[in-house]
Order: sequence, then C-alpha cells, then structure tokens
Amino acid sequence: MDARYTTRKQQLLEECQVAPEIFDQVMPRLTTFMAPFIETFCRQEPDQHAQTYIRGLLSDLERKNVESIAYRFGQDRLPLQRFIGWAPWDDAPLRQELTRQVAQQLGQAGGVLVFDPSGFPKSGSESVGVARQWCGRLGKVDNCQVAVYLGYVSGKGHTLVDMRLYLPKEWTQDKARLDKASVPTDRRGYRSRHQLALDMLQESGVHLTPAWLAGDDEMGRPEGLDTHRRARWGQRSAGHREREMPGGGPHAAAPGGPSGDGGGGSLSRPRPARGSESRLLPLQWSCRDLAGRLCPRSQGRTSH
Repeated sequence: MDARYTTRKQQLLEECQVAPEIFDQVMPRLTTFMAPFIETFCRQEPDQHAQTYIRGLLSDLERKNVESIAYRFGQDRLPLQRFIGWAPWDDAPLRQELTRQVAQQLGQAGGVLVFDPSGFPKSGSESVGVARQWCGRLGKVDNCQVAVYLGYVSGKGHTLVDMRLYLPKEWTQDKARLDKASVPTDRRGYRSRHQLALDMLQESGVHLTPAWLAGDDEMGRPEGLDTHRRARWGQRSAGHREREMPGGGPHAAAPGGPSGDGGGGSLSRPRPARGSESRLLPLQWSCRDLAGRLCPRSQGRTSH
C-alpha cells in the first residue's frame, strides 16, 4: 500500500476520534439537528425510535447493534428492532432533507459530486447483499457487502449525501433469500454500481447543481465512456476540456478488473492503469446524455 495513503488514512482515523467532553456538548444539539428529519414521520413512535437509534450510534457503545442501543437507553429491544428491521417507512424524505441542507450550506457553482464504492467485511451469509467480491478495505476478494456512496465537495466543505447498497446478481435471482432478508420488492431488480450512481445523480444532482463529477477508476470504466465523451466534447462542452486529478492519466480497463457495467463481474482486484486514481468530468451533459455514457443500454429509459 502506498505510504502516503497509509499516512493519510491514519490521520483520518485520528480525526474520527471524539473526546468525551466534545461528545457531551454535541448531544444537546442533536435534537435541534434532527428536528427537520423526524418531521417527515407521521407518528410519534417512529420519531422516538429514530432519535434513540441515532443517539446510540453516537454513543460510547462498543457494539452498536439495535439490541445494544435499546438496552443502553433502558428500552425493550423489539420495538426498536421492528422500526429498523421491518416496519414500513419511507426514507426518501430523509434523503431529500439532507440534500436540501447540503445544497443550502455547502452549495457552490464549482461544486463536485464524488462517487465511490466501498466494501464492508462480513463473516456470515445473511446480511443483505453479502457475497464474495472485491473488498477495498481488505485489499482482496472476500465475503463483504458493497455500497456506492455519493459525496459533495465545495470550497465550503465536504460531506456524504447519499448511498445505495449493491445487490449482486446471485441475490436478485434468489427470491427465498430476498424474502428472508426482507428486501423491499421495489429494490429487488439488479442494478449495476454505475446504475446506482446514476440513480443518485438523478435524485441529488438536480438540487446540488455540481460542475464536476469525480470517481475512482471503476466508476470511469464503462464500455464506450471515453470514446463517446472525447468524440462529443467540443459539441457538448465548448470552452471546457478534460481535467484529471494530480497524477491522473488515461483510464484503460485493467486485465481482470470489474466488468464495464460496474457489476463487479470478475473476482479480481479492480486495478487502475498506472498513475490513474480518479477523474473529474464537467457536467455539461444532460442526465440523458450521461445515462447513455454510464449505462449505454439505459439510454432512452431516463428522463431529464
């Protein structure tokens, strides 16, 4: 692993440590922060469960599962488990409120949307979407979950905006497994990681109005992306040209890397071309144009 990456990773981990005195000062402000989010619930019970769960995630509990959080606040575990596990409630309003706040507080004309898949090691087989696939945290193929994250960066700051859990094809084709894990029926169709990124762009990109897209090598690898972009650059983006992160270069598909549709078809490590780490793309295309480049087969099924 690159020494600079290791050093920076350690610095980030140290920044995540919260001193007890700071934590004590944050908790009274949590209610104010959560107010616009819990207003999206229609009943008092979900409001209370949401606050309990968030307070538990921010607490000093070593194992932050639902049962431990409920006991930490002297509550029965079943109501909180039902709220988190199988009670029907819509998370879309929560995501929309977060996007609104990010746009209001951090939005700038030159903002950047960043897409990044991330893996979470798992030891069992029942967590939703778990499978043997590339896990960047471990640096190898292993049993893990993978999610695609959307972040926003501007001169005012940076934050996460949205995420989507990736379901491998072996999951979407196994109804019994989907039923056992209580996967919502409208989320059971297969979506590649590039399609998940496009979904988030269509939902959040309109409100955040970014000037640039950024992503790692995998997110810039769909078949035909570079060809179409270079061919139409002058027509669609007069006065703009391709920009790359420091040390960037042409992103050639690496042997044994993920398939071009972002589905992680290969079990090999997604190796970028030498010197290529991430890429910035100017958002001068419409969502339909971008859909045709990220997922060529989906063009014509997207809307502005």
